[in-house]
Amino acid sequence: MSIRLEHLNYIYSPNTAYEKHALKDICLEIPDGEFVGIIGHTGSGKSTLIQHFNGLMKATDGKLFYNGENIYEQGYHMKKLRNEVGLVFQYPEHQLFETDVMADVCFGPKNQGLSKEECRERALEALKLVGLKEKYYKSSPFELSGGQKRRAAIAGVLAMRPKVLVLDEPTAGLDPKGRDDILEQVAYLHRQTDMTVILVSHSMEDIARYADRIIVMNHGEVLYNDEPKKVFAHYRELERAGLAAPQVTYIMHDLKECGLSVNIEATTVAEAADEIINALENRKNKTVEKGK
Repeated sequence: MSIRLEHLNYIYSPNTAYEKHALKDICLEIPDGEFVGIIGHTGSGKSTLIQHFNGLMKATDGKLFYNGENIYEQGYHMKKLRNEVGLVFQYPEHQLFETDVMADVCFGPKNQGLSKEECRERALEALKLVGLKEKYYKSSPFELSGGQKRRAAIAGVLAMRPKVLVLDEPTAGLDPKGRDDILEQVAYLHRQTDMTVILVSHSMEDIARYADRIIVMNHGEVLYNDEPKKVFAHYRELERAGLAAPQVTYIMHDLKECGLSVNIEATTVAEAADEIINALENRKNKTVEKGK
């Protein structure tokens, strides 16, 4: 298993008036190569959880294993963990600081002790993976559009060749096209590299479209941990937790209640379209049969 959490807890400001139990007895496994979505209302513990994955935050108690090793054991190589588990924060463009895009993307590999040639090779590879055009490589990162800045920031993490990519709301503040471009690029990276991807998002549609499995956080606890269809089947419970299912889920339930024989487990537009077309064709065929 790539990442495994055993009874992990985290308390902010313990033994003070501001004490808050942010994570409560979390037990999770995230295998190599999986695309996992994490959802939850504001304050549910999503961001706190993912900052434990590469050791930025240390659990109050419990264990976190990376490739079978407990990262809290004395002498654990934390720098190696952070090289292998890359974390892209919300609004990652705020992390850009170098004079040009190429220098910014080279920063991580340089910190890993690689030569100038190796840094450039890694940077070129990462920039191509995120789809940022060559004409921007020598531009100041601050002159780029919002979506281009995101690509550059993600490339900076990819240049370190992590085995796990953790993204905290990577499309926040982008227009619909920018959001789709970034997520398609992340999905492409996942397909091309077999990298483990952990995506935090408020968009149920995005999570339904890309994730193999969804972890639902609620008040610091894991509410659901299953494939999208099974999680969104609990859409009423999700509503009580301050969330919602994809719009497609509500449409399919409404159609079912109106008498159309559709599979209510459809969670993407493509799945819903196929279901509706099939249901209408079946209804038409039955009408024809009755008329004979």
